[in-house]
Amino acid sequence: MDTSSQPHDSKASVGLAAAGLRLYDTANHQVTPFRPIEPGKVGIYVCGATVQSSPHIGHIRTTLAFDVIRRWLLRLGYQVTLIRNVTDIDDKILTKAAANGQRWWERAYIYEREFTHAYETMGVLPPTYEPRATGHIPEMIDLIQRIIDRGHAYVVPDEQGRPSGNVYFDVASWPEYGALTHQQTGTQPADEQAAANDRLGPSIDTDGKNTDTDEEPGKRDPRDFALWKAPKPTDPPTARWQTPFGTGRPGWHLECSAMSHRYLGAEFDIHGGGLDLRFPHHENEMAQSHAAGWGFAHRWMHTAWVTQKGEKMSKSLGNGLSVDQVLSQHPAWVVRYALVSVQYRSMLEWSDQSLQEAQGAYERISNFVDRAGRILGAQPERDRVAGLGADNLPEDFVQAMNDDINVSGGLAALYALIRQANAAMDADPGALDRKWLANALLQVRAMLDVFGLDPLDPHWAGASADHDDRAMNTLDALVRQQLQERNQARKNHDFARADAIRDQLTVAGVAVADTPAGSTWDLSR
Repeated sequence: MDTSSQPHDSKASVGLAAAGLRLYDTANHQVTPFRPIEPGKVGIYVCGATVQSSPHIGHIRTTLAFDVIRRWLLRLGYQVTLIRNVTDIDDKILTKAAANGQRWWERAYIYEREFTHAYETMGVLPPTYEPRATGHIPEMIDLIQRIIDRGHAYVVPDEQGRPSGNVYFDVASWPEYGALTHQQTGTQPADEQAAANDRLGPSIDTDGKNTDTDEEPGKRDPRDFALWKAPKPTDPPTARWQTPFGTGRPGWHLECSAMSHRYLGAEFDIHGGGLDLRFPHHENEMAQSHAAGWGFAHRWMHTAWVTQKGEKMSKSLGNGLSVDQVLSQHPAWVVRYALVSVQYRSMLEWSDQSLQEAQGAYERISNFVDRAGRILGAQPERDRVAGLGADNLPEDFVQAMNDDINVSGGLAALYALIRQANAAMDADPGALDRKWLANALLQVRAMLDVFGLDPLDPHWAGASADHDDRAMNTLDALVRQQLQERNQARKNHDFARADAIRDQLTVAGVAVADTPAGSTWDLSR
């Protein structure tokens, strides 16, 4: 994607509108004023993909939600550093790679590229940096040692009394455990665990994430979680690292603490991810980072699930729609609109109706943008659209977006301005205030850009061309099949059937021409 579309540069300053921003915090269940640690700058860490298989729409929803949050922060004038990690080693990657005759790092990279392609196709701004877990083993080892030294982790010895490679966080040593989710399962002793599970229902499906459910020898308490894991006999040699705690590989929860600290420091503004990561992943991250003496995230933000018929979309339930599957049937702009038009904390029901509504929105928006541009004789330059700060956007739009990224309210403000501008263009042309219309067009496109949906962004122009090419290729294949049937009918002297096929194509807007070299077609004018 063209990164010049970011509505911000390094010299931008925070505007007056930023003072009104209020965001929800998962830890305290409240919407509170947002004040960054460092004035004018925001650090965000978002849990990215575990690259074991292809992305589905549920994965992309979280990425798009934080893309909108980031775009709004940029529009407010903040300098934003967004880190989104890649988990490129875990049990499922190793297992699926072995089952498919792949090297684990090969499989991880194949699907990392698929995720990257999906993000780019959907118009997601690239992260400031995208670290891989396997690139930060030294930082993880240092973090484990720090936690051990502070008395909150232990190394399990092997039969000879040497470090086995298994290291666990000692939950009992950390009274603050459970501060994020306030769930009792993480803080109860083992004999109370089963009763708690009965009350809470089945554990949250992390859709391919490593939930530390394997046998974990040497744990002092079932509540403890792995910081470092001894290898299984089936693990390849390339999936093992030598450490002072023995040979092994990182625990899933450890990775994000090490990488967020590496790129954002001991404390940062926002930690984000999907709702299913709150427990145990983010709870464990918080505990181990604080136990290491770090301030860690000041605010936690979580996106709700994508559902189908009220059920969470996931591979394990068999209802995951792959991104490629959806994009083969709908333009990327339409898919993005369907995914970002619901506030990030609300469940998003995925259906044909939501896509139809998104298609209707595209036609309504693009028709207005094209019409206003024709009447004015020009469109505002892309740099002006990208650089228009929140202080210069309609007040009702700013208020909605500052209210915990209330996108439905923001879209309502957008459509209100479109209706007002359409009414002005429908009235007496001599009474049209062209200066007002030009500003309205600029504001509409800037508001759309907050959602990543400015139809004249160069990214969407290219995506539209790609979609048109795919549509034309599909149409060509279907028409050629009809022409082959028509030619066969003519060879069989079944001229009534041949004429019927031609008539059907004509009614559909396809003009057929018979030449000495064969039949050709074109769309009728």
